[in-house]
Amino acid sequence: MEKIFQANGKEKKAGVAILISDKIDFRMKAIIRDKEGHYIILKGSIQQEDITLINIYAPNIGAPKYIKNVLEDFKGEINSNTIIAGDFNTPLTSLDRSSRQKISKETETLNEALDQMDLIDIYRELQPKTTEFTFFSSAHGTFSKIDHMLGHKLSLYKFKKIEIISSIFSDHNGMKLEINCKKNIQRHLNTWKLNSMLLNTEWVTEEIKEEIKTSWKPMKIRHNNTKSMGCSESISEIEVHSTTGLPQETRNISNRLSNVTT
Repeated sequence: MEKIFQANGKEKKAGVAILISDKIDFRMKAIIRDKEGHYIILKGSIQQEDITLINIYAPNIGAPKYIKNVLEDFKGEINSNTIIAGDFNTPLTSLDRSSRQKISKETETLNEALDQMDLIDIYRELQPKTTEFTFFSSAHGTFSKIDHMLGHKLSLYKFKKIEIISSIFSDHNGMKLEINCKKNIQRHLNTWKLNSMLLNTEWVTEEIKEEIKTSWKPMKIRHNNTKSMGCSESISEIEVHSTTGLPQETRNISNRLSNVTT
């Protein structure tokens, strides 16, 4: 089962949704829904880690300006823990088109606004020269990548892997982002230091290795675009997330060793 958060227009011409697995300890703090069904903003936490998820389905006409306006209107909701995904209905770079056509002035303005908000195109950051696409236009006979995932520059180190995945249920391909969450580790760096003498004890090193295997699990975010009965819907789904911090576990090992030696 999954927790579903959605926003739909009254005329059912557009809709967006965010799906979160019930295996994830997600706690919602706030939600903002567009009455026309073009965006949804979900703020919450996963295992005490703040996260903001934004799903945008831009209109076919004036998409770059629409996205710019939405992000600027909700600039206060965007921080380093924000992931923005959706059908932007516009390529962000010339590499996002099979024709290699230059991007429009409106898109250039959008990119400037993204840069001012310290937002990056995650796919293009991790794959600067790759040409893969998410949509085929039968009318123009061209491929393009108009589905995107954006993140904050400060979180670039978290973004481990991003890929485009095929979909048989939509005319768009999906995107999947894998994130390493190490916030808990950073939180303890200034308050705790490993006693290197512990590493001379075999059972301590074995337990540390085991904690690394079990504690550091990536978060995966998948974006798909679907159409049903004439209604387009942009769906983002969180698959897996774990943020158990190794330093706390290692500290527990240290405490157990102290108890044994004393």
